[in-house]
Amino acid sequence: MSLNVVVQMDPIERINIKGDSTFALLLEAQARSHRLSYYTPDRLALLDGQVFASVQALSVRDVAGNHFNLGEPRRVALSEFDVVLLRQDPPFDLAYVTSTHLLERIHPKTLVVNDPASVRNAPEKVMVTEFPQLMPPTLITRDLAEIQAFRAKHGDIVFKPLYGHGGGAVFRITRDDLNFGSLYDMFANTFREQWVVQAFLPNIKHGDKRIILVDGNYAGAVNRIPAADDLRSNMVRGGAPAATELSPREREICETIGPTLKKRGLLFVGIDVIDGNLTEINVTSPTGIRAIKNFGGPDIAVLIWDKIEAKRASVR
Repeated sequence: MSLNVVVQMDPIERINIKGDSTFALLLEAQARSHRLSYYTPDRLALLDGQVFASVQALSVRDVAGNHFNLGEPRRVALSEFDVVLLRQDPPFDLAYVTSTHLLERIHPKTLVVNDPASVRNAPEKVMVTEFPQLMPPTLITRDLAEIQAFRAKHGDIVFKPLYGHGGGAVFRITRDDLNFGSLYDMFANTFREQWVVQAFLPNIKHGDKRIILVDGNYAGAVNRIPAADDLRSNMVRGGAPAATELSPREREICETIGPTLKKRGLLFVGIDVIDGNLTEINVTSPTGIRAIKNFGGPDIAVLIWDKIEAKRASVR
């Protein structure tokens, strides 16, 4: 089956192909002889109920610094494609939300991965709160009295933006930290929405597991160990990847959330687990599949395309 595939992503010249999951998906699609096109979200347009984009034919190769070729731009109705890969990175802002509204006009006749309405309704740090029994103690608020009461109960806490990404603006505040008031003021002045306050998990020093689920089923995992002088384990912040296996608790987490992900059309999902606690469900542009393969795990890009092809075949 040869599919006509277009990817909505950030500028392809800026990606680091060594660890980029979108690039892994494109390599696998090309290996299957699917036709590839590319556009950035600023090229979307809605006219008389039809969604268009200025797209370019795309070819890729696994060569750093020389990893792609693009054809000439051409205006195309996205309904002409079989598959749209929704792969731009956060921030999850109104521009991101708008693109999901536009892509919802063509899905599911054109298969959008992940389902744009479900992406819009499942920000990473919001959807996860549907499973409080799997999480560390978590508060979402901007109310000072609520945060003070939470801090009094749990002592060490972590502040992070509700719509942040990549470990940006994540802070630990200890029970007696005199920076609490200043940090509260900074967050209150910077973020109009609520933010996330969580009990600090000391075992973060042993790693934050990125676990990938494909169509609701466990596919692979990699552990991300923070640098000695940093709270954050994100690989873009210096976290070191390491091979790992799932614990019984982590398998329970996957089995609990998997049916919900599948039902909502969230085909490619990356969850974050610290010491048996689910902290995020990443559905916008999850990463980790190249690291998993590099440590001897499965080639998850293959699993994802198997599922996409099966879904397209069922539509046909």
